[in-house]
Amino acid sequence: MTASSPIDPRARYARWVAPLCWTAVALEGFDLVVLGVVLPALLKVPSWGLDPNSASLISVVGLLGVAVGALAIGPVSDLFGRRGTMLLTVTSFSVFTLLCAVVDGPWLFGLLRFLAGLGLGGVLPTALALITEYARVGRGGSSTTVLMTGYHVGAVLTALLGILVVERYGWEWMFVIGAAPAVILVPLMVKFLPESAEFLKARGTRAARPPRERNPIGILFRHGYGRATIAFWVTSFMGLLLVYGLNTWLPQIMREAGYELGAALALLLVLNVGAVIGLLIGGRVADRLGYRRSTIVWFTAAAVFLALLSIKLPGFSVYVGVLLAGIFTFSAQVLVYVYVARVYPAAARGTALGAASGIGRFGAISGPLVTGFLLTAGLAYPWGFYLFAVVAAIGAVAITVVNRDPAPDAPLEVTAEGDTATRTE
Repeated sequence: MTASSPIDPRARYARWVAPLCWTAVALEGFDLVVLGVVLPALLKVPSWGLDPNSASLISVVGLLGVAVGALAIGPVSDLFGRRGTMLLTVTSFSVFTLLCAVVDGPWLFGLLRFLAGLGLGGVLPTALALITEYARVGRGGSSTTVLMTGYHVGAVLTALLGILVVERYGWEWMFVIGAAPAVILVPLMVKFLPESAEFLKARGTRAARPPRERNPIGILFRHGYGRATIAFWVTSFMGLLLVYGLNTWLPQIMREAGYELGAALALLLVLNVGAVIGLLIGGRVADRLGYRRSTIVWFTAAAVFLALLSIKLPGFSVYVGVLLAGIFTFSAQVLVYVYVARVYPAAARGTALGAASGIGRFGAISGPLVTGFLLTAGLAYPWGFYLFAVVAAIGAVAITVVNRDPAPDAPLEVTAEGDTATRTE
């Protein structure tokens, strides 16, 4: 490890990166559940004329916006910087979310959900790139998984706020609350969020390359990265299919298995508790055992425990089974992001993360739709769990074909004094 002079004068603000990015990711957790929180109220608005089908369409439109935003924003962050991209995504998401509170019809509401999704889709890949590039030596995995706890904390807080706010004050206030953090978060980012030192280094390197080397999208398929890129896309699709399919339909599947409604809802809570535990454990395991091996193990374990849920377990054991499924299923997808961030060079890291997240969003759309079809056909139990187990197994197999080691320009360690130090992994 050799010391060098600071690349970024703002690196003394490195300690702000984690809390600011964590808060931004929590906003995505807000978006995960806010529509579900307000939909019962929206279905009762006579002038809107919504039914379950049209409400589902609004949900899909919002997710499409997130997918498009994730695919588009990665190259922007690689070409123009992480800091400015993060400011753009948080600001745009918050503005369009606030406007959702004042619309008077479903069509405009759906459009605003799409536009908000564009900004929101860029939050996660940009935050992941920043966290990776400011992670200390040997803590890249745990830094990323701790970041992703914000996603689940945001989701839980939104659900709790929905109980307190919607019936008493109206559904509109949920969108006001979702936009309000930007009033504090954006000024804090303007003042304290530093640009990535590694991005500045990569930008300087790109300036010396031929024009064709400046295209971050092209890097995903050149220099031997193409095979890894396709493998990551397949795995991310499968991972988010599991996350959204389970979060949307687990209670109903368990009801079909014969569990009481209260127990079915409690199992959803247990599933998400397992997700947080998995995040805290998975990152540390990945830092010690390696990103490829850990991701394969996590998807394989998810397949095993999801298949186990196809058996009606007695008493308390069903809660243990769901907890274990949550531990491995949800954090498996996050380990994909950890691995992606470590494989690609800084010049294409945001693009790679955005593409994996964006392609994964189509899995997020597919999960609830496919599971809903099984429910309609009366096949969700036990076949839904068989399907989830196969999906997790495909994710594990896809990771095995990744043929890339961590990129040579591994993240720089930023010291408390603001100096940067190069390192290799």
